[in-house]
Amino acid sequence: MFLENYVKDISKQGSLEIITGSMFSGKTEELIRRLKRAKIAKQNVKIFKPDFDNRYSSNKVISHDSNKIKSISVKNSEEILQHLEKVEVVGIDEAQFFDENLYNICNELANKGLRVIVTGLDMDYEGKPFGVVPMLMASAEYVTKVHAICMECGNLAQYSYRKNQNKDLLLLGEKDSYEPLCRKCFQKNIKNL
Repeated sequence: MFLENYVKDISKQGSLEIITGSMFSGKTEELIRRLKRAKIAKQNVKIFKPDFDNRYSSNKVISHDSNKIKSISVKNSEEILQHLEKVEVVGIDEAQFFDENLYNICNELANKGLRVIVTGLDMDYEGKPFGVVPMLMASAEYVTKVHAICMECGNLAQYSYRKNQNKDLLLLGEKDSYEPLCRKCFQKNIKNL
């Protein structure tokens, strides 16, 4: 349940919503959908993304389906605090690329009555918890885990399999570098590396 129609009064409660899953699962698509609904509800919305992620645009969050919404690129999580005048809803894309202080900032904003919606990968390419996202999931009121479709067998996929041998934790890529896989296919592929 997502409460787009907050009562606009001093006592409104903030919240933290996390949208997570593998690459190509629709996380950003769902973030854009929720933020557009908040705008329809005449709420003041700001969207942030790490400046590290410049795959499609430096001033827009863009889904793999080419849906987009204007955003602010920031170097670190602390910079988000500089852009929040009269904001009611904060969207943050690609949380796994932010520093761990994002956890404190998101909770601080929710504690001040803002609705905070965050997307991010919950696991890295090795299937291990990724960055600050698991911590955010633990303190969120709402967690939505979305799934892609396994590129090998067609089942639900929750893993982001890296198709090349690069061992860098942070590696931007698209379908040329990553593919979503289910547990069984992921396990089979990582054993073959």
